[in-house]
Amino acid sequence: MIRILANDGIDPIGKSLLEEAGFVVDTETVPQDKLIEALQNYDGLTVRSATKVRKDVIDACPNLKLIGRGGVGMDNIDVEYAREKGIAVVNTPAASSLSVAELVFAHLFTGVRFLQDANRKMPLDGNTQFNSLKKAYAKGIELKGKTLGVIGFGRIGRETAKVALRLGMNVLAYDLFPHTGSLTLDFAGGVSVDIPVATVSLEEVIRNSDFITLHTPFAERPILAAAEFDQMKPGVGIVNCSRGGIINEQDLIDALDSGKVSFAGLDVYDNEPTPLAALLQHPKISLTPHIGAATNEAQERIGVELASLIIEHFNK
Repeated sequence: MIRILANDGIDPIGKSLLEEAGFVVDTETVPQDKLIEALQNYDGLTVRSATKVRKDVIDACPNLKLIGRGGVGMDNIDVEYAREKGIAVVNTPAASSLSVAELVFAHLFTGVRFLQDANRKMPLDGNTQFNSLKKAYAKGIELKGKTLGVIGFGRIGRETAKVALRLGMNVLAYDLFPHTGSLTLDFAGGVSVDIPVATVSLEEVIRNSDFITLHTPFAERPILAAAEFDQMKPGVGIVNCSRGGIINEQDLIDALDSGKVSFAGLDVYDNEPTPLAALLQHPKISLTPHIGAATNEAQERIGVELASLIIEHFNK
């Protein structure tokens, strides 16, 4: 009987699908320092972003036949090394795209209307400084008609661009693999519209966007740092719901303090789970704790897709 450890959890529907197919699925989280010992009893492991599967784990668990990542990025897994050892590594890149895209816009709407600061100050000063706060937050802007720069035009980047286009925004997109074509926007009532979108250079995105959102794989050095911030429009807004390390965090703080960047929305950080205090306390940053894929709908899609991939692999 094949045993799967879903160490970071799995949606109940995905768990049920695996059990109906004859798998044993355990969902009790094993601490990282106990993982190798626990995995001696399992044929497969599923993780999200919390559990790390590095070479030491792979080498110590020759019985492991599959590692599944519920979500997109696999930075927490030594993927190529695992595959060299004959372990299948799978993920669910499409399942969470819309959830991440909607979180991007939660941060954008928050930033353009100062909600991150208002939500901090209203409970403290709302009954004594109401008019002052009203004046402080009176210069919001609309997203319609503005330009969103999308760095990384894979599944999530394209889903984010679709939301922007539905709002009446312009889109500038960059990707390592150029794209020429259209995006299909689906509306209620069965109406669909195709909008042409072609990628441009990274420099064009950086120079000409009113807001920039990142959706790239892990990079060895930050994609946005002081040199890039210097090239941006004054008052640009930055959102990162992709992964930590692709923005130089100190350079971002400097750009926020100077006013070059008007606000930032961050879901991911360099030092998770202990982000830099200066980020957490900054009045111009909208903060979430790495919840891009954390919607009920996305987790159900992830669970179903992950279960299907596991069943397919072990039934070969």
